[in-house]
Amino acid sequence: MHELSIVMSIVDIVNQQAEASNASVVEEIEMDIGCLTTVEMNAFEFAWQQAVRDTSLEKTIKKINRIQGKAQCMDCDAQFSIENLYDACPACGEHLIHITAGKELRVKSLVVT
Repeated sequence: MHELSIVMSIVDIVNQQAEASNASVVEEIEMDIGCLTTVEMNAFEFAWQQAVRDTSLEKTIKKINRIQGKAQCMDCDAQFSIENLYDACPACGEHLIHITAGKELRVKSLVVT
C-alpha cells in the first residue's frame, strides 16, 4: 500500500512548512491528485486517517482536487481527455501521446496560524 508512504510524505511536508512559518495550527491543506496517478483514493483516505490520528493534523480540513487526465497526440497534435495512460488518440488512433494533466500529486496550499 504505497498510499501510506505518500500520506507520510505529505505529513512531513506540512510539518516542515508549519515549523518554517512558526505556526502552531494547520487549519487547512489543499492537494492536487491526478486521476492518472496510481493513488487509490479509498486507501489514501484510510492511510490519512491513520497517519494524522492523535497529531496536530487530526482536525485539519483536507481538500483534494482530482485533476482529470488530458493528453496531446504526438502524431496529429489533437488534444483530448483520457481516463487511462494507454488510451489512444480519438482523432487518429495512435498511442504516442503526451500526458498534459492528470499525473499531479502535490500539496497545493496550506492555511496555518
